[in-house]
Amino acid sequence: MLVKFITHLFPVWALLLSGIAYYFPEPFTTLKPGIIPLLAVIMFGMGMTLTMEDFKRVGQTPGIILIGVCLQFLVMPLAAYMISIGLKLPLPLLIGMVLVGASSGGTASNVICYLARGDVALSITLTLCSTLLAVVAMPALTWLYLGERIPVPVWGMLLTVLKIVIAPVLIGVLINHLAGPRLKPVKPLFPVISVIAIVLIIAIIVAVNQARISELSFVIMTAVILHNLTGLLGGYWVSKWMGYDQQTCRTLAIEVGMQNSGLSVALAIKYFSVLAALPGAIFSIWHNLSGSVLASLWSHNGKSN
Repeated sequence: MLVKFITHLFPVWALLLSGIAYYFPEPFTTLKPGIIPLLAVIMFGMGMTLTMEDFKRVGQTPGIILIGVCLQFLVMPLAAYMISIGLKLPLPLLIGMVLVGASSGGTASNVICYLARGDVALSITLTLCSTLLAVVAMPALTWLYLGERIPVPVWGMLLTVLKIVIAPVLIGVLINHLAGPRLKPVKPLFPVISVIAIVLIIAIIVAVNQARISELSFVIMTAVILHNLTGLLGGYWVSKWMGYDQQTCRTLAIEVGMQNSGLSVALAIKYFSVLAALPGAIFSIWHNLSGSVLASLWSHNGKSN
């Protein structure tokens, strides 16, 4: 019960610690070097929830996987770019929005999908596929949308994603495969550790950007909300239009609308600027709030069409 209480109230902890970080930034700014290790911890926890069967499942539903991947890496980065241009965001925030749009599906999407009575197996498969593809897709898409404006270190970004995403995930999968049954008593702790890590990442970004948040908060929130809505509505209605059932449509909506914004934060900090990390931090809070509300609404409607 305690684990569920902590994980389900993630947006509350994120807002609470972000508020503390805003008014008392000093303790959090010193933790800035910990962002990438914290993200690696989150990805390791994701790997600990996966099995070899999850990898085998990829080839069993190629149609819906292809749709999900296309929405993830075609619609979301384009939407991020167009929304940023339309709102005339300054370059650092444009960079941050594109990084969020080019990210893989968020790990929290699997939990939200479960609460919304979606197809959890499909959600895990989609997260897995987009996470693996992000190694190449994220640096390439960042270069495509931003290459004319700023130098984009494609190769460096690719290596970073390998180190902080793919390596921890695969190590987690391997440990789960070799010692899964023996680790069963401690497995419920991994979601809690992931929540603590992402809440800390958000608080660090808020603290580092404290001086700029008040003047930029409205425009960033507008951009983030529009981007999240694009993913949620696009994922739902595209799959609906293609004839998939209600449960699948819910799953696509959540999976496309919830990005791995922690990854965008890590890359923004490492290769661009702390201000470029702000959209990812705000998105981390917002997409969990919107996802939780959506899950609450859908959970009362069952799996009916």
